[in-house]
Amino acid sequence: MRVSEAVAKRTRALLLEKNMTQYRLEKVMAIPHNTMTTIMNAKNNSVNLKTILQISRGLGITASEFLNDPLFENASLEID
Repeated sequence: MRVSEAVAKRTRALLLEKNMTQYRLEKVMAIPHNTMTTIMNAKNNSVNLKTILQISRGLGITASEFLNDPLFENASLEID
């Protein structure tokens, strides 16, 4: 699994957990719909710390909480 796929999966899981829509997250983050769709479809090969911080803040959590998931502990996680 690529990092971008892990970020998309984690974001989806947190959206469900927080009963939040992707649209609402986009508005809170103040990013265009197309940008968020690219992230959520794991088509963005340049997911970086800034992206994770933006998503985390939009979800009202810390970056540590976002990354605290087995998805990111996988030794075979491919770095884009």
